[in-house]
Amino acid sequence: MVEPVFDTEFNRRHGPLAHRAVAIAGSLLDCSAIELRDGADASIGTISALPTSRKVRLSRGAVPALSREGGSEIALTYADPVSEASLAMLLAAMAAPDEPIAADPESISVFALADRLANSDIPVLVNGPTGTGKEVLSRFIHNRSPRRSGPFIAVNCAAMPETMLEAMLFGHQKGAFTGATQSSEGFMRAADGGTLLLDEIAELPLSLQAKLLRALQEQEVVPIGSTRPIKVDIRVIACANRDLPTEVAEGRFRADLYYRLNVFPLTLRPLRERADDIAPLAFGMTLRHAPDPARVPCLNDAALALLRLHPWPGNVRELENVMRRALLLAHGKGTITPAHIVFDSPARLLPFAAGGGTGLGAMPGDGPESDGGRKLSSIVQNSEARAIAETLEACGGNRVRAARELGISERTLRYRLASLREAGIEIGRSAVGGIR
Repeated sequence: MVEPVFDTEFNRRHGPLAHRAVAIAGSLLDCSAIELRDGADASIGTISALPTSRKVRLSRGAVPALSREGGSEIALTYADPVSEASLAMLLAAMAAPDEPIAADPESISVFALADRLANSDIPVLVNGPTGTGKEVLSRFIHNRSPRRSGPFIAVNCAAMPETMLEAMLFGHQKGAFTGATQSSEGFMRAADGGTLLLDEIAELPLSLQAKLLRALQEQEVVPIGSTRPIKVDIRVIACANRDLPTEVAEGRFRADLYYRLNVFPLTLRPLRERADDIAPLAFGMTLRHAPDPARVPCLNDAALALLRLHPWPGNVRELENVMRRALLLAHGKGTITPAHIVFDSPARLLPFAAGGGTGLGAMPGDGPESDGGRKLSSIVQNSEARAIAETLEACGGNRVRAARELGISERTLRYRLASLREAGIEIGRSAVGGIR
């Protein structure tokens, strides 16, 4: 991948941020299609004789800002060139809608490996929990492969009725069964010359696994109602959110099909284990879902810290839910704060150390036998409750002052205190006084 070259003035103004972003994005994006320019002087920026499809204009300012100007130009204002938020904003702004966004070293290494194997036709098995971006990785492999001009057909094996799955995969002749009023080529023939993604492959019935194995080995399909095989030229990528070796051991998945698919395995870890991906993904989702593209709210450092602490049981899908919710709550404001972050499943609080001086009551289930303190899912609410209790104590129980220190309204503070009480956590009277 050819890295962009910047002129001297652009390097002086934006070099520290731009070079960091390009170093990360080089294995994810086609950087030759991206033009970085100075926001005040459009003549300063990328030096390239090649046509570009996207432009990002950079400016320095006290308040971070994002805006989309047309379909292919984004204006970005950043305050600190070395901050996580500035880097995340630029990575999100550089990515096209169908390109991956990542910054975590493990994610970058997975995509770099995928880029290397894209030029071959060997089958790939992508493992990982649901919602981690397995289809995004599969599309990345297809788009970097010699088959990029061919079709990319994604088939969710769990979403199709079992009785229709064979006909939908392999096709059928007219009149082959009741209701077959016309012939159908099926997904495998539709993917001819391109890539076939078999998502949730573990859900494929055993009765179809043998036929799929033969189709993959021989690169041919026999439609239902036909006796003549039809040659196909496809590259197969399979995705699984279950442990296939366990499925094989328990007789739910054929061993021969597993070994046919598992030529080159790739694994995507849960989002909670890729913390550096969270901020750029969050900014990418604000760009995608902002109701007013000309004024995209930016996440402040406190909101980003809160996102990093969440365990993300729903992975990237849950993050998208949270960001769409935050955009709605922050409507009309230029900044997304912790007050706008509402998680799908609030975590239970962990017991605090005795003598912490926070005025927090004990949780139900506290005690030496409880292992709740080791669960990552409790960290977010734990941190929030500790911050509220300590701030209230420092302010002598004055809720107005405490809310101001926390950067939220008094109404929000009352709501958070009520939520803690509902969760079984009582902030002691030493922390919350009667002063308003």
